[in-house]
Amino acid sequence: MTESELDRYMRLHYNSVYSVALCCCKNPDDAYDIAQEVFLKLYTCGATFSGEEHVKAWLLRCAVNKSRDFVRSHWYRFSQPLDSAADALTYTESRYEGYELLPLIMKLKKNDRVALYLHYYEEYTVCELTEMLGISEQALRSRLRRGRERLKKLIESERSK
Repeated sequence: MTESELDRYMRLHYNSVYSVALCCCKNPDDAYDIAQEVFLKLYTCGATFSGEEHVKAWLLRCAVNKSRDFVRSHWYRFSQPLDSAADALTYTESRYEGYELLPLIMKLKKNDRVALYLHYYEEYTVCELTEMLGISEQALRSRLRRGRERLKKLIESERSK
């Protein structure tokens, strides 16, 4: 892969890769690091792709896997943020314009959060997601249903404030 191809893929898919990583680890700095690792892997892997959608699916699958590895790591599980400001993070940066529900989605459990994001924001079908996440169709449908129910409760609680 050439540097110009990598640059093009980064321009096209960086926001999606970053958003998936952010959904998994809930920390912008860690998500940035994961996104960089994903594109480094793309640059060094030497894989051939059958089209643009194949590249995007590969990148998002790689982002999910790297995020899972990161969240399971000893460092992540046993480290504490330097200050308590991490709890007050808001996700209203300009790259999320039009993503009004994203701050509420970020409050959901990881599995529900990732499934909802990929299905509704990245517009992947259930079949594509079952392959991408490595789970059964029934499990994915349960995550989506459960995520929608929990999101509905969050929206109702926000409205009542």
